Amino acid sequence: MTRESMAEEQGGGRPTPPKDWLPGLKENAQTDVVSGLIIFLIALPLCLGIALASGAPPIAGVISGIIAGTLANLVSGSYVTINGPAAGMIVIVAGAVAELGFREALAVGVAAGAIQIALGFAKTGKLTGFFPLSVVHGMLAGIGLIIMAGQIHIVVGHENPRAHGFHILTEIPPSITDPVAETALVGLAAVLVMVFWPRLGKAATVIPAPLAAVVVGTVIALVNGAEPRLDLGGGLLQGFQTPDFSGLASAAAVKWIVLYVFVASLESLLTAEAVDKLDPWKRRSNMNKELIGKGTGNLVSSAVGGLPMIAEVVRSKANIMAGARTRWSNFFHGLFLFLFVLALPGVLELIPLAALAGILLVVGFKLAHPADFKHAWEIGRVDFLLMIVTAFTVLLTDLLIGVATGIVLGLLHALFRGATLGNLFRPVMEIVDDGDQVIVRFRKALGFHNFIPVRSILDNMPRGRTVTLDFKGVHYIDPTVLERLHDFEIDYAYDGGSVMHLGEESLQPGSHRFSTRTAPKVTV
Repeated sequence: MTRESMAEEQGGGRPTPPKDWLPGLKENAQTDVVSGLIIFLIALPLCLGIALASGAPPIAGVISGIIAGTLANLVSGSYVTINGPAAGMIVIVAGAVAELGFREALAVGVAAGAIQIALGFAKTGKLTGFFPLSVVHGMLAGIGLIIMAGQIHIVVGHENPRAHGFHILTEIPPSITDPVAETALVGLAAVLVMVFWPRLGKAATVIPAPLAAVVVGTVIALVNGAEPRLDLGGGLLQGFQTPDFSGLASAAAVKWIVLYVFVASLESLLTAEAVDKLDPWKRRSNMNKELIGKGTGNLVSSAVGGLPMIAEVVRSKANIMAGARTRWSNFFHGLFLFLFVLALPGVLELIPLAALAGILLVVGFKLAHPADFKHAWEIGRVDFLLMIVTAFTVLLTDLLIGVATGIVLGLLHALFRGATLGNLFRPVMEIVDDGDQVIVRFRKALGFHNFIPVRSILDNMPRGRTVTLDFKGVHYIDPTVLERLHDFEIDYAYDGGSVMHLGEESLQPGSHRFSTRTAPKVTV
């Protein structure tokens, strides 16, 4: 793709961004306060619902949201990304709380935060490039299925049995065939509001769907007496707890630390990448600082009784759509959470749990949306298989086994496609810089499994040059590499550079722009 076509597609160079830090606060306070208020209205019911679904005190979600906005945000490497407790961590936190206890799970969060900080200083932010995108999407879909399978019980008036394996599925029919009528009416209303509210146009931009669902559900519960209701346990100040570090060296605790670090880091970095694409000023997040920021937030939040946090894509997208310009919108969202919960805890305790469960049921559906599976099918049958196997292995076993299964299958497929053991984790490439242009010559197989060195080269590429990607002699490129190279081209064009391709004519094109491309193996 030429510089002209890339510029035409992306609208020219990178716009001049707003100021950051205190100058940015002075310059953009008016818009960022409004954005922060809107995100607060979205985040409040989600913080409460995510905490309940995680088996934690509801106030733990609010504590996390406050610290995510007011502290973690200020030391993170992104600009308009919203931090906080998120659905993607429900399965991890719930498992840790069930196996270890809440205070022991807080200790896990502290340790995980410290590791994230260390990973940030070790500059490991680029490691997300290793994971095949189909497996990542499968992991998130599996988490969404688990959330749905758990919250459906609460929506119809029963407790979440927190079943495992196939029992996750077999426990659902007895609950939905024997609903508690008053409570089920609240839960169903919340689900319907979440689904149809965004279609109301202007009203939906003023009042976010989660807030509307909570209000509607609460009104119905006040009329028909539906129970149970939210219990904040004395409010914000009484919600602070200290971790119990006594079992931190146990095998169970170590397992949950690994899962905390893996999922929280991977989701946050991928979210930051996604939000960078939506940022009107096309700013690039510093992924190593993202790890440091999230690690700091997780360490502090867990140390005082809060849930772990990640960068959350839906709230971040809403933040941009609300006109956010700097990280201060995130700060104000955390500040509004603090002030509201401190001043009016009694109002929150009117909320029925079924309304919060209805919200999370829809959130879980969005994580496992059929459109994502359809997209994987369009890219290729192998990617669809990797996604669906990962999703259902996560659902029926656990997250680590699901992700490991997807990665192993991806590696086996790469070997089947002709990647050699020597080429499996190390790309064959040559860099030639002749002053006017930089030529990157690739050979053999290019896949998620050997993309990290490629990403390091691309991240450090001199800006504003002509870069030629030479694929002569490449016999296999997988969808993860194709999508990430496409993202690089777009970002590079914003800084006045251009990216040219050579040798693509020997690669058989797929049905989708990111479908696997293959060619006969060439001996070089």
